[in-house]
Amino acid sequence: MRPQHKHEKVTKADVSSAVKGIVASSKRFLPFVIVAAIFTLFTTVIAIYSPQILSKLTNEIANNAGTKTIHTDWSYTADDGSTAHGILYYGTILGILYLVNATFTYLTYFVLTGVTQRYANSLRKAIAEKINRLPLSYFDAHQIGDTLSRVTNDVDSVAQSLDQAISMLLSSAFMLIGSLIGMFATSWQMALSAMISIPLTAIFLVLILKFASPQFIARQEKVGKVNSAVEEKYSGQLIVKLFNADKSQDAIFEEKNKSLGRTMFAAQIYGGLIMPLFNFLSYFAYIAVLVVGGVLIANSVAGVTFGTISAFLVYVRLFQQPMSQIGQAINQLQTTVAAGKRVFDFLGEKEVESEEGKARVFAKGGTESIKGEVEFRNVCFSYDPSREIIHDFSAKIKAGSKVAIVGPTGAGKTTMVNLLMRFYEVNSGDILIDGVSIKDMPKEEIHDIFGMVLQDTWVFDGTFRQNVVYNSVDPGTEAVKEVCKEANLYHFVRTLPGKLECNLSDAGTISAGQKQLITIARAMIRKAPLMILDEATSNVDTRTEELVQEAMDNLTKGKTSFIIAHRLSTIKNADLILVMKDGNIIEQGTHDSLMKDNGFYASLYNSQFAFE
Repeated sequence: MRPQHKHEKVTKADVSSAVKGIVASSKRFLPFVIVAAIFTLFTTVIAIYSPQILSKLTNEIANNAGTKTIHTDWSYTADDGSTAHGILYYGTILGILYLVNATFTYLTYFVLTGVTQRYANSLRKAIAEKINRLPLSYFDAHQIGDTLSRVTNDVDSVAQSLDQAISMLLSSAFMLIGSLIGMFATSWQMALSAMISIPLTAIFLVLILKFASPQFIARQEKVGKVNSAVEEKYSGQLIVKLFNADKSQDAIFEEKNKSLGRTMFAAQIYGGLIMPLFNFLSYFAYIAVLVVGGVLIANSVAGVTFGTISAFLVYVRLFQQPMSQIGQAINQLQTTVAAGKRVFDFLGEKEVESEEGKARVFAKGGTESIKGEVEFRNVCFSYDPSREIIHDFSAKIKAGSKVAIVGPTGAGKTTMVNLLMRFYEVNSGDILIDGVSIKDMPKEEIHDIFGMVLQDTWVFDGTFRQNVVYNSVDPGTEAVKEVCKEANLYHFVRTLPGKLECNLSDAGTISAGQKQLITIARAMIRKAPLMILDEATSNVDTRTEELVQEAMDNLTKGKTSFIIAHRLSTIKNADLILVMKDGNIIEQGTHDSLMKDNGFYASLYNSQFAFE
């Protein structure tokens, strides 16, 4: 039995690892972040300077409101003979400042959005490349839906939340410092009264994050589980309908969906507390400033006017805004870290060992120079260390032989093929091709040596020709037609609109048998010196099976071929039949010799006709 992936409890080390992964993978975007930071600094300077103009505008109105002599001119001569400015001047200056502020704010978001989208693009590229470097065992142990969720939902969550968090943190950091400078420069007494909310804010923030962080991490995990349930039901829709399992499958999905809903609700509740608390503390600061400002005016403190209080209220808002934004940014970072953990856990999975320095053994003569002698030498293997599947397996296969591997389910037939192709590495022993250990050969060369037809059929998005020629050198239209004829596909091709150039998604419903024939044609056109047929005729009818069998005989003539078959009638003409049971070869020989021995193979063969 192959190992199944288990969801482990998230630790602080996991969160730290996710943060380090995000920082390390985003270093090359730092120059763009610096540009955005410069734009943010400009907006902060403007935002801090604007209240000073607002103060003068307010004083101009307040000082002359009683006499109704408010000056609307650009400038005028004051009572002391000096030149003063009217409300038109201050209003125009404020308008220009706010316009410039809005422009730089837009540029900041424009740059940061571009950065985060390019970062998301780089993560998806890294994941796509990572998939090709992962061993087959990873995909055996992980659900497809969960992996897809990491590629889509988690990467999107990282990009979107990081976009908002960075912009908030940049603007908040500058604004917090700038507003403090502005407040103390205006009135240190009112500045101290406004800062009374800082310790309260810090206490509330620490408490909220303590409870919110685990919920955000659990949310991303459960999103992956829900996606797995959806993918499993979608891909297995035929079986679901066949067994009338709609209600039971819906119940399973409902349970996972409700669990996700509860976790999302808890995460949003904790995260949603940040804004109301910050608003409350903001109003608390307003009250403190107005009371202190009123006392200062009542006591005729120098430099404190109605304009000073109006400017200070703006500074309080500017001071509270970054505090609130920091809370929101931290809330967003919870999602970033939770999603980032899943992305970087995937990127950190153990890869297939690099074989860049390993030269091709048959590079000079190419695959044509391979005779096809194969030897299994004392091979032992297990998916799970506690249970060995293959026990001390040995066999010598002559070049050009047609070898059939038969046995009951779980005997290790397909496992032998996986080991031969180096999808898995043997625990001990060795496998040799023409006397060369496959350990000394790069996997790319091994995969070029073998042509393979599996029981599972795969048809890719593309034309019929592209599916048949898939990753092989296109031999030309006539050669493709000949292969289609040998695979009994040519009649089907002739019915398609556009023939070989028909896109299979436009070809209507393709039967399971036709998909199987396409995979057979794909192996035929490869012209590999060794062939593996894992129950290759399982999805075709009896008549087609006869035609495909004849084509296979022609295809495998003079080539070493391994045939895994449950229908023993299809391997009567095999040169050698290996009978496996519990990971061991218990019998070997030709069909006739094994039938004469009247052993395990004979009982398997005869059991096919027991109910006829």
